[in-house]
Amino acid sequence: MSAVATEPVPTPASAPARAAVTGVGLAVPGVRTPADLLAADPDTSQPVDPAARIGKKGLRYKDRATQLALTCADEALRASGLLGDDGLTVSGESIAVLIASNYGNVDTVCAIVETIAADGSASGLSPMDTPNASSNVIASTLAVKYGLRGPNLMLCNGPTSGLDAVRWAAALIESGRAERALVLGVEPDNAAVRKLAGADRLIDGAAAVVLERPGLGPARGAAELATVGSTVRTAGVRRCLDRLGAADLPAVWFSPGGAADAELLPEVPRHDLTGVWGESSGALGVLQCAGAVGWFAAGGSGPVYALAGRDGDDATAGLVLRAPDALR
Repeated sequence: MSAVATEPVPTPASAPARAAVTGVGLAVPGVRTPADLLAADPDTSQPVDPAARIGKKGLRYKDRATQLALTCADEALRASGLLGDDGLTVSGESIAVLIASNYGNVDTVCAIVETIAADGSASGLSPMDTPNASSNVIASTLAVKYGLRGPNLMLCNGPTSGLDAVRWAAALIESGRAERALVLGVEPDNAAVRKLAGADRLIDGAAAVVLERPGLGPARGAAELATVGSTVRTAGVRRCLDRLGAADLPAVWFSPGGAADAELLPEVPRHDLTGVWGESSGALGVLQCAGAVGWFAAGGSGPVYALAGRDGDDATAGLVLRAPDALR
């Protein structure tokens, strides 16, 4: 057994807040607020229209994942008070960008490969499409558009990517590398993604949360919506729950999805977002954090557990979120 698997993890009751959530943005069918993520039967029939939400400017030549990311990033930054009509309200150097997406630009990559294979050269490629073949195109696009000049990371780390991004954002804030972070998870639904993912139903959506050093938001008039506590990454859902401190039962938990999860913590309300919107891959963990904000906004108590990565995946990531006043 490795040292990582046996090292002690603080229980949700004792762990200090690593970061505070001050803004949420959502680009998910049938969803307008974080509380909508908890709805039993939302209307998911209408896809998100980025142009209707943020206008057409800046969307041309952008792939679907980047358009969805721009939609919810704009909403999250404005909700946190970091973005106004005249631009950022704080220094761009203070804001990191962390994007989680495993299939974000795969349609562009596949199209480019097919063109080269058919033509025998790269001469048939459009200069407007080739930038979208870079795996970090989403993260770099957001940084350039909003002037976010802090650390910039793109995580393509499998099903745990969304919660991994939140964990790394908290680490950047704790270490002083950034005061704030825009954390975003996005996955598009298209033929190329369906073929690679082996799923018939995909989310085609994005979620963003703004994390900040505790106290920074209230100092400028922005409310803290949730706090981020313990994070773990281990093998298996049950083991992850145990390391999060399942003896101190959560008020609610967000599962990785699947029938097997229903047998765990049977006395605790459970939300399976993949069961509602389809396989969410790298977007799932950030969606779960947004859902926790919706839970707290509706008067729910904590702690809240979020888990991504099923048994049989490379790992399961876990995160504890609490109501903003839980430590006061």
